[in-house]
Amino acid sequence: MSPAPKLDLMADQGRSIDADQEAAFLDAIDRWLERRVIPVVMHHDHNDIWPAELVAEMADMGLFGATIGQQYGGLGLPATTYAKIVMRISSYWMAITGIFNSHLIMAAAVERFGTPDQKAKWLPRFATGEIRGGLALTEPNAGTDLQAIRTVARRDGDDYVINGTKTWISNALNGSCFALLVKTDPDANPRYKGMSLFIADKRAGFTTGKKFDKLGYRSIDSAELVFQDYRIPADQLIGGVEGQGFFQATGGLELGRINVAARGVGLAEGSLRLATQYAQERQTMGKPIAEHQAIQLKLGEMVTRARAARLLTMDASAAYDRGERCDMEAGMAKFFASESAVENSQEAMRIYGGYSYSKEYDIERYYRDSMLMCIGEGTNEMQRMIIAKQWLKANPA
Repeated sequence: MSPAPKLDLMADQGRSIDADQEAAFLDAIDRWLERRVIPVVMHHDHNDIWPAELVAEMADMGLFGATIGQQYGGLGLPATTYAKIVMRISSYWMAITGIFNSHLIMAAAVERFGTPDQKAKWLPRFATGEIRGGLALTEPNAGTDLQAIRTVARRDGDDYVINGTKTWISNALNGSCFALLVKTDPDANPRYKGMSLFIADKRAGFTTGKKFDKLGYRSIDSAELVFQDYRIPADQLIGGVEGQGFFQATGGLELGRINVAARGVGLAEGSLRLATQYAQERQTMGKPIAEHQAIQLKLGEMVTRARAARLLTMDASAAYDRGERCDMEAGMAKFFASESAVENSQEAMRIYGGYSYSKEYDIERYYRDSMLMCIGEGTNEMQRMIIAKQWLKANPA
């Protein structure tokens, strides 16, 4: 087995990266994709197998610390570079980017809002991938409406005791720690003031339910997290103050939506790549189908969508790197890029014709994976509302 390439970044770069370094970084990702990922993706996806070796290699490359500050052992990459990495990987296999994305949202919550002791204790172990996990927000009756969660934490001396259930949690089985959103004051009005976010590591009282059998986004585990008299030290309350959890959790979603947008770009570009290649190989009526006007119309729309999605995602990433509020930009990128992924994969399926229904071809995976991007990290219906509200706020009559 070829070793994973080492991604060596110079220290003290902050949230910027030299163009040559970035190019070398992305080249290392490309080599890894070619040697290690592309040969195994079909086997893992079709059989829904957790890619343990690839996860270990991603840890060796530093991807579990991609956006964690260098002072904590992470790579400290700007969001623009991180987005390009996600686009590159997703153009071949989207699912594996979810393994480190969910983890990095958890890490971002600790890095942005945690106490100095919490940062010193947890972030170095997050950065190496020694501890991996994700974000535990969704419940059976609370998805987009996070304020409707029912998981409750009550103070008991130096601990909190937590009871409740989370669902559709990425990395549930193979992760060991999660940023867990709970109600510390169920009677608070407005509801968000009673919400808190915890660093919840697996221990007594914390169990996982059955892995969901999914249409797409396979090989990454999604399951329930069940908390029954789960006792956790009070010093694992992120920031150390109750009532801040809603803003801590939703603040991390900006990076999450940039990631989903980047995944959408990858899927849109990957579908375009496959369709372009196939259209030049497949012949009808004595010539490649790429020379037929009907196929050219499809390709013209596909390449435009993919390009526009990339530009929107890079715009949102740049705003995030500048430290600006970018929920509108991230929402625009997530909305457009995810819809572009769906549309490009559908058009690629039409270009492939009957062969698109065969699992011997990669394109059917892009089609299965793309719809999730319209749902995850906030539905596209919600994104459009966020975009409109922010736009109207910035442009009063």
